[in-house]
Amino acid sequence: MPWTAVCISKDDSLRFEQDGHRCLSYVEALNEAQRQALDSDPEVFLIGEGIDDVGGVFGSTKGLKEAFGDRVMDMPIAENGLTGVVSAAAGVGMKPVLVHMRADFLPMSMDQLTNHAAKWHYMSGGQTSIPLVVRSIIGRGWGSAAQHSQGTHSMFLSTPGLKIALPSTPYDAKGLFLSAMQDPNPVLIFEHRWLYDSVGPVPEEMYAVPLGEAIVRRKGSDVTIVAVSQTVQQAIQAADTLAEKGIEVEVVDPRTIAPLDMKTIMESVSKTGRLVICDVSCKTGGYGAEIVCRLAESDPALLQAPVHRVSFPDLPTPNSPVLEEAYYPGVDDIIAAVEAALS
Repeated sequence: MPWTAVCISKDDSLRFEQDGHRCLSYVEALNEAQRQALDSDPEVFLIGEGIDDVGGVFGSTKGLKEAFGDRVMDMPIAENGLTGVVSAAAGVGMKPVLVHMRADFLPMSMDQLTNHAAKWHYMSGGQTSIPLVVRSIIGRGWGSAAQHSQGTHSMFLSTPGLKIALPSTPYDAKGLFLSAMQDPNPVLIFEHRWLYDSVGPVPEEMYAVPLGEAIVRRKGSDVTIVAVSQTVQQAIQAADTLAEKGIEVEVVDPRTIAPLDMKTIMESVSKTGRLVICDVSCKTGGYGAEIVCRLAESDPALLQAPVHRVSFPDLPTPNSPVLEEAYYPGVDDIIAAVEAALS
């Protein structure tokens, strides 16, 4: 069932039930998904730095070491080498999950991911598959500064053979992970740390959210917002505020940026004629530029106004709380972008 409700606050009284449905936090949904994957397939194993610590990677792997023993293992700070190990393990039939606590250090694995894991299926003529899932966490705020606050997902967009997911709800966090576990080749999942405490409906049974299928989170007729990860919640908050002014915004969540569901995006833009793109990364080279280019290639007449992008500035993230506040866009920035698209 494709839940479209936005997550509710963890402190909300509806924490455990919403419209009669079981609710979990985003991090609980991730933990349950991994537990079910480990329990259902003996070839699944988890590896990552600090994965078996008491905190369990912000709670996402908490208790899994105790339940599954050596199938949940810590790794040394040697990202490139360990990515080679798990890629090789996947190549011989195992199903590894590699957990990066910080997306900032995923580039340390880039050689193994882009030159090896992503290409072995093609280079072997389809004889070898690499069922590898890489979980990576996007940092933000709390003074994490330039080396611990980046969204690195767009770095991997130009590598054929990699799928890239950015779940925005607890339902998708579990469903996209379980879908990735069934994919025969590498899938990168980027999770926003600020979503971990958000809560929403999550079925107890195993289910899959298909990779490459966008979802319309909110219907509208005036402006299309395409948003990923944490910006989906911000976009819906902005849309609710704009609705009070008589502006109806449609919010589209691609869920994966590779593959990218242009059909759903184009259907929305063909209705509204205006587009705002929200990302959790710097502006230059983002997934939004690819959307705009594909629209222009397919049917430039769909756009009745210039496209507006809401993203980080093309600058390293500052450490100062005051500068941090100015650096990160929020709901007000999305509202301003929508109003600019209508002006």
